[in-house]
Amino acid sequence: MSLAGKTLFITGASRGIGLAIALAAARQGANIAVAAKTAEPHAKLPGTIHTAAQEIIEAGGKALALTVDVRDEASVQAAMDQTVATFGGIDIVVNNASAINLTKVADTDMRRFDLMHQVNARGTFLVSKTALPHLAKAANPHILMLSPPLDMKEKWFAPYTGYAMAKFGMSLVVLGLAGELRSKGIAVNALWPRTTIATSAIKNLLGGDGIMRMSRTPDIIADAACRIFEKPAKSFTGQFLIDDSFLAAEGVTDFDQYRVDPTQALAPDFFVPDDMPPPACVSLKPKD
Repeated sequence: MSLAGKTLFITGASRGIGLAIALAAARQGANIAVAAKTAEPHAKLPGTIHTAAQEIIEAGGKALALTVDVRDEASVQAAMDQTVATFGGIDIVVNNASAINLTKVADTDMRRFDLMHQVNARGTFLVSKTALPHLAKAANPHILMLSPPLDMKEKWFAPYTGYAMAKFGMSLVVLGLAGELRSKGIAVNALWPRTTIATSAIKNLLGGDGIMRMSRTPDIIADAACRIFEKPAKSFTGQFLIDDSFLAAEGVTDFDQYRVDPTQALAPDFFVPDDMPPPACVSLKPKD
């Protein structure tokens, strides 16, 4: 199955993983609604909805730049309505927008706590809910959350309880909504990276160029996402997928293509369960 002519509504698509998924779909001829908050250039982060839209068009897709606050019901509804008016419907929703603050409970400002929960859990719930009437009309509808497997271990929560609660909140939407929509043939799945991904957010939060060199590129998530969207929605749902394990099961064997710097060991991401080890063809060690 191809994504040609399909319409994707992607939150947080102005940069990073969201933009990578948009470009991968655009290369197949998809329509992309770039639903993000950055309409004007940001001092510390690259890209806006307008620069993303231009890249999507240059990649071979069609684009609609939408200023969207996923915390606001009216903003999300208006963006969905405009997407349907422009492209005729919505086939795929990607809940990628996320807020992160890696602090212990004692050090967490409640405004930041609220922001994480409003964007991550509530935003994912709201965007998914608002899209349902349109997805119900699609031929092979998918909802994808960029969120982790539900691994309820103390080690994931103790260092940054607020963020873990908000991120696992997205995954709880997957768990519930997959069951709710299974009989309607709308797929709901989660995708999560085994290693850190080289994005501006990771660079700013976790240590600059050093962590970037120890990361994979967003292309690994984009390639996995596009393969998920090609799966039959009626049977492929309720999955919590790790990027390289899923791609290996799909026949991908060259994972070095995704390394930023093959001479560096890959840095593990948060929330990857111990019982989901790398596939046999994957090594996280540095290359000679």
